[in-house]
Amino acid sequence: MRKWALGLAALAASAGPALAQPGPVTTGQLAELCGSLDPAASAYCRGFLTGAGQYHVVVTAPGALDPIFCLPAPSPSLDQSQSAFVAWARANPQFASERAIDGAMRWAASAYPCPPPAPVTNRRTGR
Repeated sequence: MRKWALGLAALAASAGPALAQPGPVTTGQLAELCGSLDPAASAYCRGFLTGAGQYHVVVTAPGALDPIFCLPAPSPSLDQSQSAFVAWARANPQFASERAIDGAMRWAASAYPCPPPAPVTNRRTGR
């Protein structure tokens, strides 16, 4: 096994009981990790949110998929994002059993909605 994979496995194991169960990480588990004062849990949370955000940027490049969320400029800090996600998850317990990525995208879409698309006009008529 590669060194990075061993490091990731050690990080996940040290992140506490939220990751001790088999299966995908849920929104509730991610919120528990994000709200933890444990450095390993916080690192897992930040890595998850950062990776999800970076993947979103790639798949929503111009001409690709429509964005799920649109970050303001300047973008929020990791501390702000982490705290906001925890607050959202606590206020929306109905999503706790969903996959963490689904919950993270729900949170981001509600926290950072995209502006509505500009109306399409006909170049000939101007309408």
